[in-house]
Amino acid sequence: MSNIIVGMSGGVDSSVTAAKLIDQGHKVTGLFMKNWEEDDDAEYCGAAEDLADTVEVCKQLGIELKTINFAHEYWNRVFQQFLDEYRNGRTPNPDVLCNKEIKFKEFLNWAVHLGADYIATGHYARLQKKKGKQNYLLRKGRDSEKDQSYFLHTLDQKALSQSIFPIGEMKKGQVRALAKKLSLPTHDKKDSTGICFIGERRFSDFLGRFLPSEPGQIKTLSGETVGEHQGSYYYTLGQRQGLGIGGQGDPWYVAGKDVKRNIVYAVQGHDHEALLKRLVYAEKFHWISGIPPILPLNCKAKTRYRHEEQPCVLSMIGPNYTRIKFASPQWAVTPGQSIVLYQDDICIGGGIIYSALDD
Repeated sequence: MSNIIVGMSGGVDSSVTAAKLIDQGHKVTGLFMKNWEEDDDAEYCGAAEDLADTVEVCKQLGIELKTINFAHEYWNRVFQQFLDEYRNGRTPNPDVLCNKEIKFKEFLNWAVHLGADYIATGHYARLQKKKGKQNYLLRKGRDSEKDQSYFLHTLDQKALSQSIFPIGEMKKGQVRALAKKLSLPTHDKKDSTGICFIGERRFSDFLGRFLPSEPGQIKTLSGETVGEHQGSYYYTLGQRQGLGIGGQGDPWYVAGKDVKRNIVYAVQGHDHEALLKRLVYAEKFHWISGIPPILPLNCKAKTRYRHEEQPCVLSMIGPNYTRIKFASPQWAVTPGQSIVLYQDDICIGGGIIYSALDD
């Protein structure tokens, strides 16, 4: 029997995670992490409701619930970087950084300090210990629609060796069915989407509280002005909604930004050549095994969470940049997003996209 502390979010996944570990005979404690100071944001964030649901679940399961406030750490190590990236014209992925800096660092260290053997979360991912070696593989979750290995690619061997993902072998439907069977109050709770501190509000409205509006022009690649924007950092490559460009022809998409000149560049047509890139340079690369692979490496990669990974060749690992070339052009490869590499269903690592070129 192990002493396991479960990160409880108030959702069905973490509820079933705790329930499965209890059923396996472990000593389980729940932990609710507060990562954002709501102030006037409570109606958007919903942390109070999530905590209330967590209290009910833990009461029904008969386990102790602890709470902790990581808002200070989140602000300094996740949110500040989130803002800095937008100021520089990039589109960050705070969920990746939150896993690295908060859930599998602060939470893990806190749990170990309290005497826990492991932490557990409701992520859809699987771990495999290699035979005869103190080495862990991070595999995709069994449910391909819910797999979250993309968000976990920055974890190291120490974090993986002290973590458990009990629902990684399950499909979402099975998780909800088990929660209903156990009469857990979260069995039919809607999945949370997006980032807590943004919630249901318009993204530009939220970002505008920290990055003031700076109106500018939307131009074609040839320099023709076709619209106006309220701040280039509000837009991301491939974005279609919110451009406000009328007229005939195909829809307009963001194809580039010049933050210094405060210009957003747009093109018409989803498959415009300006949106398609084969060569990607990434920085801050992390290898889950702790050891860079032998080059060249044939693998697959995805440049955003909802994209299916595509064949590519990793051809260079330098001190500053890693070079990945795709077999076919990829759509709207966005600086600031994560590029994550796979071999079969094993996530081997990833980095932050720095730039993308035609070839």
